[in-house]
Order: sequence, then C-alpha cells, then structure tokens
Amino acid sequence: MSPKKALKSLKDYPYLDLGFAKVDHHREVVKGYPEIVYGLGKTPDQIVRISREIIKCGSNLLVTRIEPDVYARIRGRLRGTVYSPAARTVTLLQKPAPPGKGKIAVITAGTSDIPVAEEAAVTAEILGNSVERIFDVGVAGLHRLLNHYGKIQEARVIITAAGMEGALPSVVAGLVSVPVIAVPTSVGYGASFKGLAALLAMLNSCPGGVGVVNIDNGFGAAYLASLINHL
Repeated sequence: MSPKKALKSLKDYPYLDLGFAKVDHHREVVKGYPEIVYGLGKTPDQIVRISREIIKCGSNLLVTRIEPDVYARIRGRLRGTVYSPAARTVTLLQKPAPPGKGKIAVITAGTSDIPVAEEAAVTAEILGNSVERIFDVGVAGLHRLLNHYGKIQEARVIITAAGMEGALPSVVAGLVSVPVIAVPTSVGYGASFKGLAALLAMLNSCPGGVGVVNIDNGFGAAYLASLINHL
C-alpha cells in the first residue's frame, strides 16, 4: 500500500484519545476481539462517539448495559445496530468473528436469571460462538435439567447463571467433563445479599472444573467461555 494509505490505517493506533475515553483499537490485535463498551454510567453522546470510532475501523460492536430509554436516544445515530431488551445490549456485526470450535451452553436456574444469561449469550454469539440456551432448570425441580441432559453433554463450555443459594453450577459440574463458568446473580430474598450468598456458594463448589465470575457478570463469563471455546 502507499505510505499515505498506511498512515491513515495506523494513525489511530494503539488507541484514539477522545478526551473522555481512549478507544483501544489495538485490543483486537492483542485479544482477537475488539474493545467492548460498558454502557452503564456513560452519557448517550459518549456511547455514540465511542461506538462510531469502533464501527469506523470495521470492527464488530458490542455495547453492554444499555437501558431501553438510552437506546431510544442513540438508535438513530447508530444505524444498523440491533438492540436486545432482554440482554440490554447493542450490537452491530460488520464481519464474521472467528468461529468457536464447539457449542457454549448458557443455563439458568430461574426465569429471573435470564437477563444476565442473555447478556452472556449475546456476547458469546458476537464473539463467534454457537450458543444453546437452556432456561429455568434450577434445583427446585432437577427433572427439568435432566430433560436437557443430551444438549448439556454436547457443549464444549457451560455458563450457569443462578441466584438464591447458587447451587446450579455444582449440580451441572457433577454431570459434565467440560469447564463450567458460574455467574452468581443478584436474584433472591434478603439473606441472598444481592447475589453475595450465591457468589460464596459457587466459590465453595465441590465438583472440580468450576470457575466463578462476579455477580451479574454475564459478559465476563461469555468472554472467558469464548476464549476457551477458541483454544
């Protein structure tokens, strides 16, 4: 390529300084995935400006933790994006991501855990993974989980989202030979302490092969699951 074109391609590397944010264009080179934007706490204008810079480089866009009223304010300025109300994510797929080698199963204990699970599922999908959703199969009725035993056995990595006592990851890990990533959710009554009880239960999981991410961190679970699934 010409020196002029090369300079244009490289001028915003390793990052572009917008003043309020430094858009990390080098992230995709290092990690294999472009920078993913955490939307909570950012203004609509900040979200739009960061997103446009990512889109301009030809990268796929994922913005997490976007409430419906915020998306209503930015939708017209980010044309072509897709909003998932369940996951609270904004995505734009501009190029196929490198495909994962197997399937990621995303399992929830209850219906109330679905928002966190959907954040994980959407994240995993835009990172190039095939996802199997299995919802509302917690320990209050284990026969529901066993009805999906075949699908669970086909997964290369499993993400489990559970609140209350957080028992689901231990049960699943006892059935499979693949990594299980546990996501405690802030679902539950008073003594669940907004997910802390589930977090501690998951950290004390008896079966081997269980890793735990932070409370309600569906994105973090999916990112780790994707790295495993691409190994």
